[in-house]
Amino acid sequence: MELGLRGRKALITGASKGIGLACSAALAEEGCDVILVSRNTADLAKAAQQIRAKSNVSVTYHVADLAVSAAIAELTAAYPDIDILVNNAGAIPGGSIDTVDEARWRHAWDLKVFGYINMTRAYLALMRPRRSGVIINMLGLAGEKPDSAYIAGSAGNASLMAFTKALGGTSPADNIRVVGINPGPVLTERLETLLRNKARVSHGDESRWQEFLEPLPFGRAAHVEEVAAMTAFLASDRASYISGTIVTIDGGAANRGSVF
Repeated sequence: MELGLRGRKALITGASKGIGLACSAALAEEGCDVILVSRNTADLAKAAQQIRAKSNVSVTYHVADLAVSAAIAELTAAYPDIDILVNNAGAIPGGSIDTVDEARWRHAWDLKVFGYINMTRAYLALMRPRRSGVIINMLGLAGEKPDSAYIAGSAGNASLMAFTKALGGTSPADNIRVVGINPGPVLTERLETLLRNKARVSHGDESRWQEFLEPLPFGRAAHVEEVAAMTAFLASDRASYISGTIVTIDGGAANRGSVF
């Protein structure tokens, strides 16, 4: 399906690895010029090189810590004319309310929750005069399926779901769409590392980590490319009547008793 994205400019945060990198590659394959944003210079340079090797588009990267407001101001000054913003930076730690202290909770929310809010505020202001733009917030299944063992992430993702729905309900007045994606378990390096550690503790053998994927829908986690394909579709005019919506990509896991 031709998505009609050629020539548009997309800025993707958390773009050096995992879902962010896959989204960047998918948008580049559709003809978007892409700006990759992350905190790690070496990883960003590697990601940019990887995308350039496969796509004939402009690939730029920018090192920024989006938990810092000044970094967001720097981004908007450098790249004021983007058509697509993909908010993806941030990973909130697991743990109960007794194990995640205030400092860790605030640190995680400064990057993901307030990072998304501040990036959206900044780029909405630039998109409104042009009456054009799409903002895609990468959220997480815990927002709709809360887990007290992942309480900071559950609360953070639920907050961003409400934020996305509220803005996406009114943004069409400015011809702007705001949408979200709730991925369930996705096979990234981070997930594999977590499951290897779990296998080491549970079985004394980290090589058995894939056994923890077997109870998932279809016996596997989602692939990053599946999330990226949805991102590219939502960014396109093929999804021009979709705003204020959260798309869940979890194989149906939210509708059964447990994810793992």
